Amino acid sequence: MSIQHNHRYSKSLFAGLCLLLSSLSAMAQPKESIQWISFEQLADSLRTKPKRVLLFFHTDWCAYCRKMQNDVFTDPQLVKRINNDYYAVRFDAESVDSVHFEGQIFTNEVTKKRTGRYHALARILAARDGKFVFPATLFLEPDFTVRHRHFEYLDRNRVLKLL
Repeated sequence: MSIQHNHRYSKSLFAGLCLLLSSLSAMAQPKESIQWISFEQLADSLRTKPKRVLLFFHTDWCAYCRKMQNDVFTDPQLVKRINNDYYAVRFDAESVDSVHFEGQIFTNEVTKKRTGRYHALARILAARDGKFVFPATLFLEPDFTVRHRHFEYLDRNRVLKLL
């Protein structure tokens, strides 16, 4: 192998290594994300420091729910605004976990997760005329009065306007 060919190979290898290291460095930097809390944490947080509330009800089978979680709720401007001005609660409407909130226990009447059997919190907060449409997004005042309720996919711009 000639010296000139070996020098070009070394430069290519060095350039490739630099590219790989910069890619790994970018991936290692933590991406800002919404600080989701539970209903239990929400009650304590509202007592300590009142703020507006964003409730996001989803299910595992809902494609638009996943789209909002992956595309909308990861937008840096939206993440910053929600984290600064809101308490955000993300809740699986089919959860079988008991939730203690404001001195009450809310449950799902089924003990195994099954499509179509909704948690009491979803039945109370995420139903429209007794029917469920997901995703369901609620914007509440600190005293839990409802500002907006939406039973559809909301894109980034729409969420920013509602905030």
